[in-house]
Amino acid sequence: MSDKHSYELDFEQYIRNAEPAKKDKTYAWSTAIGLQQVDGLTPSKYLFDIAKRNIEGEITFDEAKSLIDAYYESKTGRIDDSQERTEEADKVSSRIAQILSEKSFNFSPSHLIALHGRLFEGIFEFAGKLRDYDISKREWVLDGDTVMYGAAFELKMALDYDFEQERNFNYRNLSMDEIVRHIAFFVSRLWQIHAFGEGNTRTTAVFTIKYLRSLGFDVNNDIFAEKSWYFRNALVRANYNNLQKGIHENPEFLEKFFRNLLLNEHNELKNRYCHIRYKEQAATK
Repeated sequence: MSDKHSYELDFEQYIRNAEPAKKDKTYAWSTAIGLQQVDGLTPSKYLFDIAKRNIEGEITFDEAKSLIDAYYESKTGRIDDSQERTEEADKVSSRIAQILSEKSFNFSPSHLIALHGRLFEGIFEFAGKLRDYDISKREWVLDGDTVMYGAAFELKMALDYDFEQERNFNYRNLSMDEIVRHIAFFVSRLWQIHAFGEGNTRTTAVFTIKYLRSLGFDVNNDIFAEKSWYFRNALVRANYNNLQKGIHENPEFLEKFFRNLLLNEHNELKNRYCHIRYKEQAATK
């Protein structure tokens, strides 16, 4: 994360020096906090203090979540937009860390929907509910254009179809290159549905981590923490077409992300590379 505050934890130092139990907790918190960058959110000093107490074994994940919830319940008076965004960052971070520490998982649309509900309960009125309206989002990497997201009237059908296709997919006898390519394809299609009004990328990321672990992958890796914004931009590029401008869906950015995650490669993941005019801009420099 850029512009770090003095109270932020040095997660890398924890990971280098801590025993396995502390490392697992550190990865959970690092990922949870890093994912808030997707929506430009920054957790508070209090959240970092709670995370440290959990990593050090003073409190459980359940206690950490309860302390965060109680902290905001005790606040009185008028709350401005900045405070609301910090509250969202703190609460969602504690919930992601808790979920990533759990061993349970179910590969189903209902689990994805319930996951969104757990992450955003009390934050969004529509937490855990499929959106009932169509959306568009201006994207920097698309020069302000938007991805075509799933239509509201068919979100449940789209989820059911993608999950059924993935459940029936046979990974046997595939090379790791083919596996990574397919996982990137599944995750990009799942994200493109954009089943919820807000919080889709964070929900997709947490679901993906849990799913990959269920497949046997060790995804205790800082990439979701350090490259969460790249992850979103790569998802955008994997789902954008503009044939008039000669632009086609491009999964290479997302595949590089997953190659770093699953194959321990060191592809350079820069947000500017995802921009639709990057080659044109680079050529003029």
